[in-house]
Amino acid sequence: MSITINGQRVEAPGDPRVSLLDLLRDRLGLPGTKKGCNQGACGACTVLVDGERIISCLALAVQFEGREITTIEGLAGADGLHPLQRAFVEHDGFQCGYCTPGQIVSAVAMAGEAARGLPSAVTSDIAAAAIPLTREEIAERMSGNLCRCGAYNGIVEAVAETFAAQKREEVAA
Repeated sequence: MSITINGQRVEAPGDPRVSLLDLLRDRLGLPGTKKGCNQGACGACTVLVDGERIISCLALAVQFEGREITTIEGLAGADGLHPLQRAFVEHDGFQCGYCTPGQIVSAVAMAGEAARGLPSAVTSDIAAAAIPLTREEIAERMSGNLCRCGAYNGIVEAVAETFAAQKREEVAA
């Protein structure tokens, strides 16, 4: 049984009780995904499964046979950091940095959700084909990712700038 993690196939652990988080950090040496609360409340362990965000501390690794997992380490491309990673640096979207990987991974998936028209609790037009990422929309959609340092303004600015810039690029293409 194997799982694809950041484009590489790896064998799933023989022990079915191993969480996806522990597989990533302890067995595969991918320390970017953080163990915060280990109860699914803080979002520090957020990863993507087939492009959708999940809390990896609450998921068993064996559940993901044949699926594609992307961690913070898998977001960067051959040409360097993901645009959102660069924006976090530019907008001081972190202080201690502990929550940053989960924030970034979650924001990447969140932008995809809005682009597909999946509404949030604050979406005004729930029938829209794509939902604009206003500050209020970003704050609501990112509310499951906690930052104990309080870098929320920089986080929202980085997310808003990154995905507004991508929208402009799509329109120009």
